[in-house]
Amino acid sequence: MLNMPDRPSSFSGPTLHRHPLLASIDSPADLRALPEHQLAAVANELRSFLVDTVAQTGGHLAAGLGVVELTIGLHYVFDTPEDRLIWDVGHQAYPHKILTGRRERMRTLRQQDGLSGFPKRSESEYDCFGVGHSSTSISAALGMSLAAMQRGERRNVVAVIGDGALSAGMAFEALNHAGSMDVDLTVILNDNEMSISPPVGAITNHLARLLSGKFYTTMREGSKSALRGMPQLRHLVGRWEEHMKGMLMPSTLFEELGFNYIGPIDGHDVHAVVKTLRNIKEMCGQRFLHVVTQKGHGYEPAEGHPVTYHGVTPFDRRTGELRKGGSKGPTYTQVFGGWLCDTAEKDPRLVGITPAMCEGSGLTVFSKRFPERYYDVGIAEQHAVTLAAGMACEGLKPVVAIYSSFLQRAYDQLVHDVCLQDLDVTFAVDRGGLVGADGPTHAGSFDLSFGRPLPRLVIMAPSDENECRRMLRTAYEYPGPAMVRYPRGSGLGVAIDPDAPVLPIGCGEVVRRGRQVALLAFGSMVAPALAAAEGLGATVANMRFVKPLDGALVRELAEGHELLVTIEENSIAGGAGSGVAEWLSSQGLTLPCVHLGLPDRYVEHAEHAQQLAACGLDAPGILTSVRDALSRCFPDRASPGAATTSPAEVMQERHQGIGAA
Repeated sequence: MLNMPDRPSSFSGPTLHRHPLLASIDSPADLRALPEHQLAAVANELRSFLVDTVAQTGGHLAAGLGVVELTIGLHYVFDTPEDRLIWDVGHQAYPHKILTGRRERMRTLRQQDGLSGFPKRSESEYDCFGVGHSSTSISAALGMSLAAMQRGERRNVVAVIGDGALSAGMAFEALNHAGSMDVDLTVILNDNEMSISPPVGAITNHLARLLSGKFYTTMREGSKSALRGMPQLRHLVGRWEEHMKGMLMPSTLFEELGFNYIGPIDGHDVHAVVKTLRNIKEMCGQRFLHVVTQKGHGYEPAEGHPVTYHGVTPFDRRTGELRKGGSKGPTYTQVFGGWLCDTAEKDPRLVGITPAMCEGSGLTVFSKRFPERYYDVGIAEQHAVTLAAGMACEGLKPVVAIYSSFLQRAYDQLVHDVCLQDLDVTFAVDRGGLVGADGPTHAGSFDLSFGRPLPRLVIMAPSDENECRRMLRTAYEYPGPAMVRYPRGSGLGVAIDPDAPVLPIGCGEVVRRGRQVALLAFGSMVAPALAAAEGLGATVANMRFVKPLDGALVRELAEGHELLVTIEENSIAGGAGSGVAEWLSSQGLTLPCVHLGLPDRYVEHAEHAQQLAACGLDAPGILTSVRDALSRCFPDRASPGAATTSPAEVMQERHQGIGAA
């Protein structure tokens, strides 16, 4: 375990005085210059420095702690960046960042203009492939290997994938393709749940080194050549090899796919890792190394609670206690979890489905109370959606809890398997809009745009917690595909009425009456729109439904105002505002319109409020955009004043019944 001395809680500067070896490593070349006997000490310092850093910045911790020795071994043995190293997902890539020249910038992790929480090609030449979603590493690595072969270049390409990510179909598609190609490729399975093999020790480490060594490889490949003309004897020898390895090793699945399987080895024995990687580096063809690690290894709080410490807020390094934020109410995720359990109590047809996001999507309580109706399909979003479609065909009421950015991966299934068949599936789409420190890989920037074209799909976006619950009930009772899209984080502190009635499909509401300008706000943008309206004297409509759009309300606003402004936390291209413009055009209604939303670029990681401000989606930004539009459209008129009320204050007034009606 790490030594946890008393130290200041503030991150006043580098902690390299406690990490002298790490201080000497500014690149993998510096690491490779060290004698091998010092690598264990490097691992201890790297793990300690990682805890120091994440305790101050927050981020992904447990996964990185589990691959410290593996990361050291990979950069020690392979000639990175000339040799390509691809990390799957990227949660475990913090040690990689520290060893590849970014140690001093780790204090900026996931902050505005700081280091990304994931590998990013524009950040470092050592990040040869950008990753935020899982199960892409083997496909990318195979592509790089084939490209090197096409260009006549000789380099090693290594993909590191976790056992969870290996559950996705894309990973097996890549393994199947790679196994049929004449290409050099190393795939490393980081098995941190021990779901494939029993614990390992000296014997299995010895076997792994043996099976990756020159003697075994030469005999294996040589026997194939020598016995090519004697198929019966060759088959017999092959069966003997398979059975011998089957008795001593885990499943021969990867051998059947065309890979030379090696392992399992202890991923926390840095010398075993280095020796095995050295042997693998000398091999040709497709190699599959199975490394067993412990998530959170070396830091007791993370070892005991690897799920909690997978992604963390800043915490006390000595005790592991997470620092709590000052949220005003439950998160939207918690609102969903409460609704799901309450509805399941009343309706035995309800089933909950998640693609490996039980905690993140708010299904923890449901999974314990209704285990027979809870389905975690692993990292397999496509399967999750079609599984729900099959259940709906048989009269169940499936609820798919999924992040917006992960629903992208199941778009064909949403189109073909659910909407085309008009099946009764409810989608609880979390993390709609920008997501702060996780950045563009996890932002729900496009769901309104890709959902809007789909016939029969109802799309709703709540403005607060109570409306979120009402919309979930509305979606569930709607006899077809329906999607409720809500943001990350806490709500506005609005009281929840569990018995609030369903909403009439396709009906919005005016929440503030004004003049000249009408702000048509969708979901999370209602609060900042109300705040901006205070300085504009504008009307504000909570549109509620992206599809079907409330055409009657749009007509009323168009006929009673001189300027319409649509506001959404979604890409402007093809989003809710586009829907309003299309409807106006279809009705022959012409008046000035401004569409505010996410720009035609990926919004980089920062605090959520900073991201909104950068996109002009906070109250001051909305006010500025509207005033600019008014000055362009009506240059002879005076511009309205500035907003003076915060979004939260305005929403509180609204729900207390003292705001402007």
